[in-house]
Amino acid sequence: MPGSPRDGIDAQILAELRRNARISLAQLGEKVLLSRNAVRQRIERMERDGFIKGYTIRESAAEATRTVNAVLMIQRHDRMRGSDVIAGLRAIPEIATCDVVSGELDLIVRVEAPDAARIQEIWRQVSEFPGVRDITTALSLSTVIDRQSPR
Repeated sequence: MPGSPRDGIDAQILAELRRNARISLAQLGEKVLLSRNAVRQRIERMERDGFIKGYTIRESAAEATRTVNAVLMIQRHDRMRGSDVIAGLRAIPEIATCDVVSGELDLIVRVEAPDAARIQEIWRQVSEFPGVRDITTALSLSTVIDRQSPR
């Protein structure tokens, strides 16, 4: 069984394919800043390596929500000069939202990942950002109100 994608671009490609498996290679290339041919080669390699095991149709909106969600509550070393942390978060495709907040915390980050192992990888990656002082993580057990999902 494969571990994680080879690099951040592979992770971005997988995230985009999860959002829209019918996206064209050209559109996908624009999103990840690669040529259509480079994207095709990466997808073929991920298929060979077992990261992509098949393609399917999902008929229910409930099926699309089968992800692991978590909230990372981040404290930065320097609130005023902590933009490097936000720049690092932007590069992680599973980051759904990032809010700058008042109070003891600095950032509230919502993560949508395919499994808990990926949440742990993201936590490790974020904890290694130079500007991060501390992270508190909460895994979502269930969603009881979701006003942002498409109807």
